[in-house]
Amino acid sequence: MLEKGEASATVSGSTEPTDGRRLRGDRTRRAILDKAVDIASAEGLEGLSLGRLATDLDVSKSGLFAHFGSKQELQLETIDAASVIFEEHVWAPVADAEPGLVRLVALMKSWLEYFHDPPFSGGCFFSNAHHEFDSRSGPVHDRIAEQKQRWMDAIVAHVRSAQKRGQLRAEIEAEQLAFELDAMGVLANSLWQLSRDEQAFERADRAVRNRLHDAATPSGRRALARA
Repeated sequence: MLEKGEASATVSGSTEPTDGRRLRGDRTRRAILDKAVDIASAEGLEGLSLGRLATDLDVSKSGLFAHFGSKQELQLETIDAASVIFEEHVWAPVADAEPGLVRLVALMKSWLEYFHDPPFSGGCFFSNAHHEFDSRSGPVHDRIAEQKQRWMDAIVAHVRSAQKRGQLRAEIEAEQLAFELDAMGVLANSLWQLSRDEQAFERADRAVRNRLHDAATPSGRRALARA
């Protein structure tokens, strides 16, 4: 929990050195955004408000205004914070995996584990945000769409990496395969959120491996055996 007044400390007349104020302000901002992401994962981005955050964090509302000038700014920064957390939990653990199919399988597995045991109380932040804003327009919708496209681009890049290494057949359309792999994970997460179906992740993992096996070359199938 933040100390009262901490959120406004960075704009006060303190004699604390500039670097110290900045460091303290960064810590405060991260704590605010961590809480904002957690709230939004369960109640949606529209459920966010400076008043709600002030109450939950036990700080003044005016102090939060020093960090976020509007609800929309708060929503946009919350999306960015959720993206950083996603990268920490999904991408970072597989960064050292063997490039190509091994890394692609590791990424899909890491993603499914993130769905099963998310760092947020409401489940996957972005799955909820997609449904909340998919029919809307504006900056918040666009920021969410950008993050989704980054994820799809990452899968496509891994598919093409495997093709360059001769592990996936050259005629396979990378975008189509990425679409199918994403759909498998999204469905598993939906079944998990709706009914806590543990088998959903086992089925998704099997579906990913079966689809990649079908698309793989002989060397790719040997790589899959290592994944």
